[in-house]
Amino acid sequence: MTTDAFQAIADPNRRHILEELRRQPRTVNELANGLPISRPAVSQHLKALLDCKLVTVTNKGTRRIYAVNTGGFLHLNLWIDQFWS
Repeated sequence: MTTDAFQAIADPNRRHILEELRRQPRTVNELANGLPISRPAVSQHLKALLDCKLVTVTNKGTRRIYAVNTGGFLHLNLWIDQFWS
């Protein structure tokens, strides 16, 4: 997997996951319901997003809740902002 956030968000499934998590934190099963890929594939995409710090995960009982990590987008924002200066 990659730790490059740009490479991570190049995948349309990962962008869809991020858009869903932007609305509210969700579990893998909740995310998989909205995608044409398997639950294990969603888990792999979440691992890539975790590795580049674009999402966080918290444990609530037996559930793992994923959410957007806004701090992880700082590198992306800084790189993009240089084109607007």
